[in-house]
Formats: sequence, structure tokens, C-alpha cells
Amino acid sequence: MTTTSAEIRHHMPNAPLPPALDAPLGRLDSPACGRIAYYADAEGTGGRPLLLIHSINAAPSSFEVKPIFERYRGQRPVYSIELPGFGQSARGDRSYTPELFATAIREMLDQVIGAPADVIALSLSAEFAARATLRAPGTVASLALLSPTGFSKRGVPSPGFGRTAFGVLSNGLWAQGLFDLVASKRSIRYFLNRSFSKTAPAELIDYAYATAHQPGARFAPLTFLSMQLFTPNARAELFARLTDLPVLAIADRDPYITFEHLPSFAAARPNWSYESLGPHMGLPHWERPEATFDLLEGFWRGD
Repeated sequence: MTTTSAEIRHHMPNAPLPPALDAPLGRLDSPACGRIAYYADAEGTGGRPLLLIHSINAAPSSFEVKPIFERYRGQRPVYSIELPGFGQSARGDRSYTPELFATAIREMLDQVIGAPADVIALSLSAEFAARATLRAPGTVASLALLSPTGFSKRGVPSPGFGRTAFGVLSNGLWAQGLFDLVASKRSIRYFLNRSFSKTAPAELIDYAYATAHQPGARFAPLTFLSMQLFTPNARAELFARLTDLPVLAIADRDPYITFEHLPSFAAARPNWSYESLGPHMGLPHWERPEATFDLLEGFWRGD
């Protein structure tokens, strides 16, 4: 059943989360990751499977990749995973790590899709997608990374800092209250508006608010806010090791990360390509959809 914008806008906190996409919702029960939810439209037969991976923030979900899903459904099999701790997936009080997210992606590729897929990942999830590809290279045919982390001059805090920060953020005396501030409608609107040259679509804001007000919604985001999900020196540890498949990076400006090292990194590697596709503020498939789709399709053709 299709969920209307009005239904999302009037969603009551802690009410069952409506679907992010108008597509069948599947479930993969994983011993390592718990319940992994995903949306799938497998009717298209015109190309390789396509796997979409949302970003990581206080309120991410498959709604973030909705323009891409809607564009390619019916043309090829399209899937959108909800990473552990987010969306319709399990949101328990557990340890959230880069390896956990990479494992969820690997299991999705192996157990649900079952054929080499083109993968599109947003922001920090680019690191998880790279990690998953390195663990199981035959499952990924190409990687497209939208505003990927790991290419900024700014370093990642030490693991010790992350553990200390998480201990402070997750303290039971104030953890829920702190997250409620971060996940307020005003806060979500502010942070999403920063990711658009003008203003964020109301439906995106409304769904982010809805998904951030589910039971257990705070656990994974607080780990993210502690900076523990970033891989130190991701360029060398992850991205430089992606040598056996085509990789496209799209990045212009972003209010939260920078890309100083990306142009030279891509230029030095024959299997990598980089396009700014400006102007956009980190979500080109929302702000410049047709240009983004043209670029992706040329990339998949090998142009």
C-alpha cells in the first residue's frame, strides 16, 4: 500500500513506521546482524541488479535513495537495504561497527540478490560498501559513491576518543533526551536543509522525523555521533584497494565533509572516475536527478 505524504507528515511518534518506498518490503534474518529489512522491485530484466545504500546520520532510511529507486524500477532489479539500527531493520541496543554494516551488505548481496550487482552508496556508507566489496569481491560489479567520506584533509578522531565520546553520549541519564533534541523536527529540518542548495523536500523531512521516532532509534545514531563508524585512513585501508572493478565518485560540496583528496586520488587510478556534477550539496540524485542518471548510465555502459 502506498503511503501518502500526509500520512507521513501526521505520523505519531512510536507509531509503526510507514514504508519508505512503494515497493515490497523483504526481511533477511541474520545471525550476525539481526533483522535486515530491504525494499525490492525485481520485475525489471534489462540489466544487472542494482543495490542502493542510504547514508548514516540521525535519521536515515531508504527514503534517501527514493529518486534512484523510482528511476530504475521496472528497468532492472532494484533493491534498497536498510542498514542495522535504521529504517525497518532491527534497532537493538548493541555494538554498531563498520564491520557490522559491511556484513549486512555482504549478506544482502549473497543471500538476497545472488548475482553481481551495481552498488550505489551515500556518504559514510561508501566506506561500508568498499569494505563489503573487499570481503566478497565477486558480488559487486561496480561501485558508485555519492559524496563519499574518507577524502577530507581532516583526520578521523582516535579510537580512544570515539570510545570516550560514546560513553558520554550513551549515558542513560541523558542519552534519550539528547537524541530527542537531535531528532526534533526543527533539528532534522535544519540539518537536511543544509544538504540542499535551496530547501529539503518536505516529504524527506517528514520521513526522517518518523524514522527517528521508532523504539530503539537512538542506538545506532549515537554511535555515529561518537565518530566510531569512520575508518581511519579509509583511502589507504579501503578505497585504494578497490582495483578490480569500476568505481565512480560524485562529489561537489557538502556541509559536513570535504573532498580535497578525491580528484587526485581518482586521477591516479585507471578504474576510478570522478565527477563533481555541481552544483549540489551532497545529494545529487535529489538536486540534479537527470544529470545524475545520465552520468550513472554512462558509467554502467563503460563510456
